[in-house]
Amino acid sequence: MKTAVGIGAAALVAFASALAFAPRTPPPLAPTTIGVERSHFNTVTQVGDRLLAAGALGGILYSDDKGVTWTSAKLSQDRQALLVSIAFAPDKKTGFAVGHEGWMLRTKDAGSTWEEVAFSKENGEPLMSIARLPSGDWISVGAFGRAIASKDNGQTWGPLTLPAEVEDKHMNRIASTEDGKNWLIVGERGLVIKSTDSGETWQIEPEFYNGSFYNAMPTREGGWLIYGMRGNAFVQTAPGEQWTKSTIQAPISFFGHAQEKDGTIVLVGQGSMLGMSKDGGKTFTLQRAKGRATLTDIVLTGPDSGWISSDAGLQPFPPSQAKAAAPADQGAKQ
Repeated sequence: MKTAVGIGAAALVAFASALAFAPRTPPPLAPTTIGVERSHFNTVTQVGDRLLAAGALGGILYSDDKGVTWTSAKLSQDRQALLVSIAFAPDKKTGFAVGHEGWMLRTKDAGSTWEEVAFSKENGEPLMSIARLPSGDWISVGAFGRAIASKDNGQTWGPLTLPAEVEDKHMNRIASTEDGKNWLIVGERGLVIKSTDSGETWQIEPEFYNGSFYNAMPTREGGWLIYGMRGNAFVQTAPGEQWTKSTIQAPISFFGHAQEKDGTIVLVGQGSMLGMSKDGGKTFTLQRAKGRATLTDIVLTGPDSGWISSDAGLQPFPPSQAKAAAPADQGAKQ
């Protein structure tokens, strides 16, 4: 009897051991959800209902619940390089991200996964901005006069023809009007390049400032606002009109912008400063957001809500935090 029990026990142990070491198909891992309070982000944008943020160490995050939770996108290569700009096609699925070392990534699923298009640690000048023209061509610009274009949805890239006066100047941002007809490329040493034919041809704007421009935006009045180093911003009321210097009360460098439903322009910049304009960019008042971070970009997700990216994480806009819940009505039934 003892022998039978011993044999049975041994068989059970052997079976358990075999089961323990047998090959198994592990369950799929859930996407990694991470905090965003202290990471370095250079850009935050929205495509459809999805938010995306990117920055240092080559990370791209996305959120499908208006920023409540953030998930790491899957990248085909982990380059640990700085990402600076993200843009999407009208289908809201195809997009590109660009950054330092000439790094370029492409997505076909609204940013859940990204495949590497280009990277060169030795010879890759930083790409600072990317955009899609109405023709369907993609263009990207960056440091040392680098400007490239693709006519086959990013499969191959060649030189983008720009005026010779660009030389080796750094170009920081591409911007366009909503209808895609008028475009600007802005950069260092007062560089402003314009197109009035949907990006088919480009011309240099006569110089009116010799510092760096970091970004540009069309105004609702039909003109442009460009801005950059040490509180220098300029307004053009209509294409071809003279550029007029905006009034900003402190030498704050600004890097990103948004426009609220009521027309208020919001600039974000160094020292957690916000520039607010209610007159189309002619004058700005200053407010301070949370902390002392360098604010790099802003996206609005609703009439009175959004997100700001910075070198110290993401924070909600308005900076007073997402609206606190209204106090309970004292006369309401419990």
